Amino acid sequence: MRQVMALVGLSTVLVAGCSDSGGEGRSARPSGTAASPLGDAVSAKAQAAEKLKLALEGSISAGEQRFGSGTKSPCATSSPLMFTAKCKAAAGAVSQVADQAMTEIDGRAGFATLTSVARRLQNANHTYNQLGCATAPTAPQTRHACLAPAAMIVQGFDDLRDGTNLALAGK
Repeated sequence: MRQVMALVGLSTVLVAGCSDSGGEGRSARPSGTAASPLGDAVSAKAQAAEKLKLALEGSISAGEQRFGSGTKSPCATSSPLMFTAKCKAAAGAVSQVADQAMTEIDGRAGFATLTSVARRLQNANHTYNQLGCATAPTAPQTRHACLAPAAMIVQGFDDLRDGTNLALAGK
């Protein structure tokens, strides 16, 4: 019975010692010890994501102010400007921010969503231009084919912003 009581007493001391952070507001890690390599990697990744967000936010905001987004974009499928140079310019602006994102990411891990968004927008711009959508095509199949890339371009600035926010969250 004494052995059981001794073990219970020892385990209580150990549990209490493990959960004690050394006082209010103080870290459990002794001063002067280095952070774990995993903590350093997370910190570096967070710093890279913050730097990326700062670098892209100005370009995203400028593009939105100049061209609008969503239904206010000249590329909105309901807009009479979808088949004009105005939409082509908006598509180019979205693609430039996507290019900037890819340059900033430069193969780093942890930016999967933003990489996917940027590539999709680059492809949408390429397809829009390849189809000649800005030249007011008259063939129904061409006009119909222009709808998908235009719809992606319309959401481009919002999607890039969401991608940078997800990068901050490590996604």
